[in-house]
Amino acid sequence: MTEVDSAPKGHVLVIDDEQDARALLTETLERESYRVTSVGSPIEALEILATENVDVVLTDLVMPEMTGVSLCERIRGVRPDVPILVVSGEGTLDAAIDALRVGVFDFLVKPVDPRLLSVAVARAGAERRLAGELRMLKARVDDPSAEEGKIIGDSSALRTVRALVRRVADSEATVLIQGETGTGKELVARAVHQLSRRRTGPFVPVNCAAITPTLIESELFGHTRGAFTDAKDARTGLFLQANNGTLFLDEIGELPLEMQPKLLRVLQERRVRPIGSDRDFPVDVRVVAATHRVLEDEVSEGRFREDLYYRLGVVRIDVPALRERGGDIVRLSERFLASFAAAAGRPAPKVSADAAAKLLAYPWKGNVRELENCMEHVIAMGRGDEVVVGDLPERIQAHRSEHFVVAPDGEGEIVTIDVLMSRYLHRVLDLVGGNKSRAAHLLGVDRRTLYRMLDREGTLAAPSAR
Repeated sequence: MTEVDSAPKGHVLVIDDEQDARALLTETLERESYRVTSVGSPIEALEILATENVDVVLTDLVMPEMTGVSLCERIRGVRPDVPILVVSGEGTLDAAIDALRVGVFDFLVKPVDPRLLSVAVARAGAERRLAGELRMLKARVDDPSAEEGKIIGDSSALRTVRALVRRVADSEATVLIQGETGTGKELVARAVHQLSRRRTGPFVPVNCAAITPTLIESELFGHTRGAFTDAKDARTGLFLQANNGTLFLDEIGELPLEMQPKLLRVLQERRVRPIGSDRDFPVDVRVVAATHRVLEDEVSEGRFREDLYYRLGVVRIDVPALRERGGDIVRLSERFLASFAAAAGRPAPKVSADAAAKLLAYPWKGNVRELENCMEHVIAMGRGDEVVVGDLPERIQAHRSEHFVVAPDGEGEIVTIDVLMSRYLHRVLDLVGGNKSRAAHLLGVDRRTLYRMLDREGTLAAPSAR
């Protein structure tokens, strides 16, 4: 066996009371780089299945302790996820058919052709892997918290967002999500959908800024054939496509003013009329909208209808900028590093204290999206097992904080050095999400010294394990 073939394709359990037949099957499968366990006793096989991970079972049908059909039934009872291949000799075809009826994957006729054996085992193994992936996918669909779990961070600002998402999700209220570009507004919208009763329905996103003003009505409401010059075929609008689900109107602040009353009508009446049609169609859609603009300002400037603003913003969720999320920056960095490193087939590097300080000091005008791009750069350019400052993009290396202010509580307040140090200490702890080891490293002291500093002000809780 070559070094390239040394990794087993899977674990096959061979069951046959005839030693020569068992040895031949084992030799054939081992040549194909399978790990093989062979036994002559059905009882022993059941014991192995109860304690070991097996990918495929290959069994004879005629054995003294138990019939092959009975064995297949027992295996299906204890390990329904493991595909079974049966081997049938002359005169046992009826028994093989009976085995198929109890749920075996396939059967082979003795003497077994090695090529057919290889193909059958490979197909059975692929079937098991596919079934496992489908179970995982179903579990994610059935788990309402799956999308919420993608909103990564433990800052107080993000905890507020998650709490709002959970509270509003199960209602039918329209939701307005506001936040700077790149903060993850669509992620929040998907979490609202996934946690709602509509999660089995479609989630249909549309970027209002990416559609020309002349086409947006057709995109949202649809059109009939011949409704206008280029309408060679009828089109179903996004509202109808999102029926029984959620329509996510991203960058709603860019919606043309002349379209806003038409959208308001649909939200109020729950009916749409495609362009060129003389009929209204009922829609059952929850609308979640998002914008990087401050819509109150847009209303006051006459660029957005006040009645539409109030109709969209029944519940408002403000997504914080990344620079307001403190230690979440490092947590997100580590998550992105793990993802990009896995795609590159290499271990994920850790973020050094100096690199973490740079990341925490940078203003992140592009928010989470900019941080993600930064970590992709690190994986592409860095080679060590630790991210150092030199691995970061040049703009982050070159950034210098203009100032760091520990503001007084009131205008003109003068505080003691101890109070000033206390505020600075707690500011650093907040930036690193309470991680005392990282805080001590950034402050240039050891953990014991940090504990003494906290203990001196009587604020040290039970020591963290971090």
